Amino acid sequence: MSILLALDASSSACSAALLRRRSGANDELLSRFEMTPREHTRRLLPLVDEVLAEAGIAPSALDAVAYGRGPGSFTGLRIAAGAAQGLAYGLDRPLIGVSTLAALALGAHRRHHFRWLVTALDARMGEIYVAAWQCRDGLPEPLSEEAVMPPSRLRLPAGHEDQDWVGIGSGWGLWDAMPVAVQAGIGQRLPEVEADAADMALLAMQDLEAGRGRPAHLVQPVYLRDQVAWKKAR
Repeated sequence: MSILLALDASSSACSAALLRRRSGANDELLSRFEMTPREHTRRLLPLVDEVLAEAGIAPSALDAVAYGRGPGSFTGLRIAAGAAQGLAYGLDRPLIGVSTLAALALGAHRRHHFRWLVTALDARMGEIYVAAWQCRDGLPEPLSEEAVMPPSRLRLPAGHEDQDWVGIGSGWGLWDAMPVAVQAGIGQRLPEVEADAADMALLAMQDLEAGRGRPAHLVQPVYLRDQVAWKKAR
């Protein structure tokens, strides 16, 4: 049996999830999700405590800790990274960073069975964080590298333009700035969807089982726009 805790604060939402995987049995997934703009510091660890209490386990029972590594809100990523690193380091457990864009894709696939997805987050300053995915065997497979760009530069993956594409995430609120070809290729868009630690837990479990957990001090958030983010934070 493997037990993994995931937490996320990469957007306006704050979430925590606990995944318990037993050999030959269904997964047990417990989660908490709240829309908490500017209250991540106050709410993240209480959500962690709530899922641990519901599962009836102590932190020492965890096999790994995971967190939303970004891209996303600079402040939120630092809060989640700090909390996850503190837990993993204190418990001497591996830490796994999960792509926020991949978690958005998995969540949309799990809840709506979408297969062709472009996940995009509003990066502010007239840009978006974006990646394209095809979901197969229950998991998102990347069709593009994660990137930051003006929405006017967005393109659907070459050779796949005729698929039934769905846009997921806050970046699709910049619809009017996107190219006509992209607008024509997107059959549906859900800009209100936020990343969820429950989906991150499922992705992180794949990494844990593949031996891709890392020491806590080696795992860092992914900003895609490091220099701009640091300058803005000062």
